[in-house]
Amino acid sequence: MGKDDLKLLSMWASPFCMRVKVALAEKQIPYEEIMEQDLMGGKSELLLKSNPVHKQVPVLLHEDKPIAESANIIAYLDEVFPDKPLLPECAYGRSRARFWADYINRKVHPAGGAIWNAKDKDEVEAAKKNFLEIMMYLDGTLGDKDYFNGDTFGFVDILLIGLSSWFPAYEKFGDFKLEDHYPKLAAWIARSHARESVSESLTNPEKIINFVIMMRKMYGLE
Repeated sequence: MGKDDLKLLSMWASPFCMRVKVALAEKQIPYEEIMEQDLMGGKSELLLKSNPVHKQVPVLLHEDKPIAESANIIAYLDEVFPDKPLLPECAYGRSRARFWADYINRKVHPAGGAIWNAKDKDEVEAAKKNFLEIMMYLDGTLGDKDYFNGDTFGFVDILLIGLSSWFPAYEKFGDFKLEDHYPKLAAWIARSHARESVSESLTNPEKIINFVIMMRKMYGLE
């Protein structure tokens, strides 16, 4: 399979795109990345055609057929390219992975966004408290394991590690350090970032922080 078979409509600041890039790297699948540079104002005809419902990246084009939404894309990759599986082998393990995937998708990024979108100190503190409570459950299910599925870096790890690219921005504007509250989770982030698939797929945190500063100015929060 060549790169012509797989194209990823992407945007450098999107943690959801980073997830897909990590999954593709883990499975060693070649692809072409097509950057959507102007998602703040305009979106390409290819994106609008490929994802007319949400009009968002990431979208994976496999032989020109679009697959949307990051968790759905990664599950698709695991089914279509079964080498180096990302989901657990047993049904119970897959059910737990789907549960935590849903939890992460619904809660983590919106809670973090509430921190940097906060207008005053009280809002920041409330958003930070909510974010840390959400992370408490992830820290608990990780426990003493290296990865969420035990010894193997997989589906749940990929979904959360993509979002971790924004954690330094949450810490900056929330005035906290995740490692002070959940050292095991912070160690998991460091362990995951040491993987080449992750380090080469995630955007530099400083670039994300600068992006957030720009967004705050646009929203009149600075």
